[in-house]
Amino acid sequence: MFDIENVRADFPILDREIYGRRLIYLDNAATTQKPSRVIAKIEEVYKRYNSNIHRSVSKLAAVCTDEYENARKIVCGFINAENTCEIVFTSGTTAAINLLAFAFGEKFVGEGDEIVVCESEHHSNIVPWQLLCERKNAVLKVLPFNDKGELKTELLDEILTERTRLLCVAQATNVLGTVNPLDEIVRKAHAKGVYVLVDGAQGIQHLKTDVRASDFDFYVFSGHKIYAPTGTGILYGKEHLLEQLPPWQGGGDMVNRVSFAKTTYADLPLKFEAGTSNYVGAIGLGEALSYLIYKGMDEICSYEKELTDYALEKISSIPGITIYGTSANKVGIASFLAEGIHHADMGEILDKTGVAVRTGRMCADPTVQHFGLTGLVRASWTFYNTKTEIDSLCESIEKAKKILG
Repeated sequence: MFDIENVRADFPILDREIYGRRLIYLDNAATTQKPSRVIAKIEEVYKRYNSNIHRSVSKLAAVCTDEYENARKIVCGFINAENTCEIVFTSGTTAAINLLAFAFGEKFVGEGDEIVVCESEHHSNIVPWQLLCERKNAVLKVLPFNDKGELKTELLDEILTERTRLLCVAQATNVLGTVNPLDEIVRKAHAKGVYVLVDGAQGIQHLKTDVRASDFDFYVFSGHKIYAPTGTGILYGKEHLLEQLPPWQGGGDMVNRVSFAKTTYADLPLKFEAGTSNYVGAIGLGEALSYLIYKGMDEICSYEKELTDYALEKISSIPGITIYGTSANKVGIASFLAEGIHHADMGEILDKTGVAVRTGRMCADPTVQHFGLTGLVRASWTFYNTKTEIDSLCESIEKAKKILG
């Protein structure tokens, strides 16, 4: 059996009180809490071997560099990439997508070419591609979703053309929680010669991910959503594709030789890691993934599926509550509204009862606008949450309904 109390003991923030009540943290889609061993690892770096990586010959620098590159190996194994050179450290999903939008755009996108994004994407997987299309005079096309929150993949046959260069899709959506059918999407895209970028920000922590088995061309995720420090993230790309892309930032560590006549660039992945990286955060990311490996991703996924089924049934059974995103295949997210109650007011009352949720548009305006809404309440859980906490959430929703009338 999954030892939830043992897991919760690993996350010190879960012991604190909010307004005299024990914290119930249900805003995990925004950011996750950090286990003690990740916090301790960050402290260890600063106390014992903090030194700039890839530069100095000192013992401290050698140890720090080894730890940084070992974190890259851990990431590589965690998503089953073929080679560590395919793992680029970034400051998060947003930075990884912006890197790709520039570098891929410079190499592969010209006037009249097409980029396909999905209606249910986070802004970070929409705006960079809009900027690229404006810069290149290219065309942005949109794959819509139905009222269950499921992508209309049957439309891909007509949306994808010989001018389409890239399709951008979330592994799981950040508002509706829908797990998208990536096998079908990748197959249809590749059949048309279209590359695929998968945004794993809401999927990596909930779903076992194998980039080779799934044949993703590019895959990105953020450390802070998978129990690692903020300001960390990953861009995975197939080696032969990354080799073709130009650097998107210039500076130290991404060069081989510099002269005023010509500069040559470092080999992968350093070509895309200009300047002093957040090496402490990257080491923390490696530690977070090691922690998940130790706990067992199969066990985590199984427990989260049970918790999600329970939560969706409990929340949807509350009179006057509408959940948006009713696909049968979801991660731990419920975005909802109570009839006649503004989402911000609901969030305020929940907070006063010690329940932390997210309200508003969740950086996904097109998704919220699809339903003709101005905002939602989003509760999102993970493997350190419990059924008892879900019960408390539902009790707090009922209390808010009585208070707000």
